[in-house]
Amino acid sequence: MKFTFLSLFPNLISGYFSDSILKRAIDSKLLEIEIIDFREFSNNKYKKVDDFQVSGGAGLVIYADVLEKALKAISSRDSHIIYLTPVAKQFNSYDAKRLASNKKHIIFICGRYEGIDERVIECFVDEVFCIGDYILTGGELASLVMCDCISRHIPNVLGNAESLLGESFEDNLLEAPIFTKTNIFSKKISNLSIPSEYSKGNHSRIRALKNELSLSKTKYFRPDIYNKVRICKIDI
Repeated sequence: MKFTFLSLFPNLISGYFSDSILKRAIDSKLLEIEIIDFREFSNNKYKKVDDFQVSGGAGLVIYADVLEKALKAISSRDSHIIYLTPVAKQFNSYDAKRLASNKKHIIFICGRYEGIDERVIECFVDEVFCIGDYILTGGELASLVMCDCISRHIPNVLGNAESLLGESFEDNLLEAPIFTKTNIFSKKISNLSIPSEYSKGNHSRIRALKNELSLSKTKYFRPDIYNKVRICKIDI
């Protein structure tokens, strides 16, 4: 799968792929990463890419024509163009799975300043997402979050497919508590015992306990998604 990042600050993106799982995936040809400075598509001799808002107000807006030229130069029939913006639907694990299984080339437009000209979104963007109810200084971090999450669902990227099982947000639940086998800790940590069922080898009882703990954890930390689980069970 190919990911293309359109950004004014390519160095903010490139370093993320220099180590660990995603670097191995790139080396194995499972992922292809392309980072393009869309300033290069500016006709301005100073490579200016932004201007003040028509309606007035603080913050500069990125030109529509610069992004149009960039997108026309790099996109194809297989391309799926995504723009990260706080005014969009919140990205979730179901979106990540869908994009990983259905798309071959994802292009992220990384906004800056006050954002991009709305006409680019209307004419070229296939989907818009946000990653949370807060504001960042640019779209690079948000795009990397999405790329990382999507990449994990591409076959063989994680190495062990079982790593995807039982994770948080599967079936609208948070993951149950996990513990290491090594048991040499400080006195403070040792005083907290691990659930005994975890080490008895009865996998059906372990699954039942983990499900119970997942429900409790979700109810405590994320009552918003816990209520979805509860409503589904009532409907059944």
